[in-house]
Amino acid sequence: MNFQWKSLAAAWVLPTFCLGAWAQDTVKIGVIQPLTGSVAYNGQAFVAGAKLAVEQRNAAGGVGGKKIELVIEDGQCRPANSVNAAEKLIQRDKVVAVTGAFCSSATAAVMPVAEKYKVPLLSGVSSKADLTEKGMQYFFRSAETDRLMSKTFSKILADKLQLKNVAYIGVNDDWGRGGVEDFSKDLSGMGVKTVMKEYFDHGATDFYTLLTKLRAAKADGVFVAAETQDGSILVKQFKEFGLNTKIFGVGSWATADFIGLTGAASEGVYAAVPYASSMPGERNKAFVDQYAAAYKEKPGKYGAAGFNALNILMEAAARAGKAEPEAIRDALRKTDYQAPNGRYRFTEKGEGYGFDVVLVQIVGKEPKVVAESPTEKP
Repeated sequence: MNFQWKSLAAAWVLPTFCLGAWAQDTVKIGVIQPLTGSVAYNGQAFVAGAKLAVEQRNAAGGVGGKKIELVIEDGQCRPANSVNAAEKLIQRDKVVAVTGAFCSSATAAVMPVAEKYKVPLLSGVSSKADLTEKGMQYFFRSAETDRLMSKTFSKILADKLQLKNVAYIGVNDDWGRGGVEDFSKDLSGMGVKTVMKEYFDHGATDFYTLLTKLRAAKADGVFVAAETQDGSILVKQFKEFGLNTKIFGVGSWATADFIGLTGAASEGVYAAVPYASSMPGERNKAFVDQYAAAYKEKPGKYGAAGFNALNILMEAAARAGKAEPEAIRDALRKTDYQAPNGRYRFTEKGEGYGFDVVLVQIVGKEPKVVAESPTEKP
């Protein structure tokens, strides 16, 4: 992405010290995202969307007459790092809410911290289905779940791609394994045979052994759960290997970063995503124009996730009428946010619903919407 990330990150995470939320000149919101490592492209995009939302809100007067201040930490998608980041944000920086921590395993580790200190935690990305089944009172999720995406698009994919035998490849973490299990279960229920399941570690650069197994599996379709860096390398090597198997998956497949890194190899790839810049509607068009003006490229799912997460938190703070975490938590339960990709609300468990999700195909380096569906209340 076209950002000066090192200098920006350094500026954003400079600590400020104050006695508490009421003593602050600004209302502080903490952000935990991977700014380094194999999913840094995606974490940085989230921060970009969050920053745009805050700039717009501050230009309109902020919340309760106070400016919003982002305090950003690099959780690296690692549970231990993300927990340390949450402790710092809550105890030292005195944030009134936190959004993060991208990878489902990292978010799961942060959830008890937020619960202990009674500070609302909103995940705009983590999609492992059971995160909202843990009984946490301060956790909310504005992200799609793997289960939702699978139930929405498995039949469309099976019919459109005429799938009979499918191989599954995923990054070896909670999200990757969850996506593989959800899609393989739903596609198997439609009579699609599973011929391979393989996992790889974050930051992998050599997929040739895995691709040799894929060739031997004789699949007519391959499902992939991978983010920008890992996914772009895998798809490029897939094409270099001479495979013609149809590719579909979940992750950052419809983003400018992924398409730019993957190049011609991205052509024809299908992706199930909660957001694409090509989604119809005036609200999305305005967001795309604003994002492109700020960053010289169109937003993808993670830019939109950051933008939505911060707007949801800032609207809740405005409804609460005070910079107190518990009041903001209560206001989050009353969310009714009109986003570029639909209308967000939360269930009593903190699960987001109402927004639109899409199946796209990369055509001419653009994500072409193949199917669109609103998310129903779970």
